[in-house]
Amino acid sequence: MVDPVFQAVTELTNLYLDADRNRYVIGFPKNANIAADTIGKFAQSEKADDIALIHEYSDGSVENYSFAELDDMSSRFAIGLQKLGVAPAEPIAINTAQGPQTAIAHMAVYKLGAVALTISHRYGPDAVVHVLEDAKARIIITHADYWSNLRQHCCNVTSLEHRIVYGDFEPGEIPFNDCLATLNNGFEPVVTATDDPAILMYTSGSTGKPKGIFHAHRLMYSYTPGLMMVYNLELNYPNAVYWTPSDWAWVGGWLDIAVPAWQHGQCVVSSNQRFEAESAFELMQRHQVTHTFLPPTALKRLAQISNPRERWELALRVISTGGESLPAETLRWAEEDLNVVCNEFYGMTEFTDMIGCCKRLFPTKPGSMGRAFPGHQVAIIDNSGNELPDGEIGEIAVGYPGEPCLFLGYRGQSELPPEMIINGWLRSGDLAVRDEDGYYWYKGRADDLILSSGYRIGPNEVEETLMKHPYVAEAAVIGKPDSAHGEIVFAFVRLMNDVAKDDATKAQLKEFVKTNLALYKYPRQIEFVDDFPMTSTGKIQRFKLRQKVASLPP
Repeated sequence: MVDPVFQAVTELTNLYLDADRNRYVIGFPKNANIAADTIGKFAQSEKADDIALIHEYSDGSVENYSFAELDDMSSRFAIGLQKLGVAPAEPIAINTAQGPQTAIAHMAVYKLGAVALTISHRYGPDAVVHVLEDAKARIIITHADYWSNLRQHCCNVTSLEHRIVYGDFEPGEIPFNDCLATLNNGFEPVVTATDDPAILMYTSGSTGKPKGIFHAHRLMYSYTPGLMMVYNLELNYPNAVYWTPSDWAWVGGWLDIAVPAWQHGQCVVSSNQRFEAESAFELMQRHQVTHTFLPPTALKRLAQISNPRERWELALRVISTGGESLPAETLRWAEEDLNVVCNEFYGMTEFTDMIGCCKRLFPTKPGSMGRAFPGHQVAIIDNSGNELPDGEIGEIAVGYPGEPCLFLGYRGQSELPPEMIINGWLRSGDLAVRDEDGYYWYKGRADDLILSSGYRIGPNEVEETLMKHPYVAEAAVIGKPDSAHGEIVFAFVRLMNDVAKDDATKAQLKEFVKTNLALYKYPRQIEFVDDFPMTSTGKIQRFKLRQKVASLPP
């Protein structure tokens, strides 16, 4: 039965009811192109001279770019790429972080019908070489700040023919600005189909080597209803300003902020300053940011500052967050101390934006991921692919085939891995429970589930309880092999400043979990850390924590 609560989304997006009016469907045009349908669209409108991008450099200087300027520069850059023989569907590596060079490069690549191969500026040389070799990239567009540390490592990548460098370059390399030298006279972008490949993103490599994931131009349309909801139905809010600290090489930075903002004619702020709570508030004040995507790790750092509205004059209205589960206490801080709407959402790089919150449409349950978005078939399944009843832990899955946000496939594989598909469902590898009201509650990765003395313990619930203690700034929980219990709960904890890292503090935290969660779920062992190993997308690298625990004595 169709839930009428989502009717408002159909009025604002490409979501509609099917002919029988019994389910929501996400509509797609026959042809789509991320460049033409974002920057290009508004460059040909009355908003042509409106500011599309504000970039703040590390020295504090600022540059503004209008929709018309970005469109013209990307067309000229596309002509420069044409001279290098770029072909449709060819992967063009982009290693430039946040900023105008990234926007120009992406739009130019889309206009040629080629594929934007995103490479995080946080990647080390081994990861960059792997991505270039695996994708057989012929061209890389990069920034001297990052390329200077990569140059010697990439010289043996046999496929790499051209290196376009912004900033200081060496003989044999092409200056970025040289690709902008040709006037945009008579340039005609390639017309791309909705299902043509547009983006090639590599997973963050938290388990094994990064794996390439293709997405089509349709992705911007399949994301629209869900993103409209997580931004609280305000993607069209007048004169909105969007910003995120997330790398534009990833879904959170590029596809959850930059692309949807430009799709709706909004201004985006970019900066590559190191994320710190106070500097983030200062940036949001300077540019009067109204909407942001913040990974839970970043949001938890901000939440360590009490009463931020008393220190900064903020225009902030909505925070969207995802990538990891958001502790209930952090949500409370955002809504009460920061006085904003905070909507959490869930997805994967392969198929994202399936579940989430929208404060304007339905109440938030603290600690919940939200409800299934309209236009998606979402279920909790068992290991045989059977749907589980509400209240039982199982794996999050989406209908297959038919999921509108589904990626095109992995690089080098003609079909999806068979282990991902079971009984008409596409498996996520994430565990959750759905309650009787349709809200989903994250319980951790399937391979993170802790089996202790016959109990199934989701690490997330232990982490959330620890985060409620005033001594705890951040926590990560994993299972440690144990001869008596099978596994025990092991917690890595980063404490608030000036809290003693001693056995008395450990005892307090253990008792707190026993009292507030469950006796059998308390962390039998705790290790204090100053920081956590992180992926380039801002997630805790749990495999490194597991490696550390594996090296400890029983």
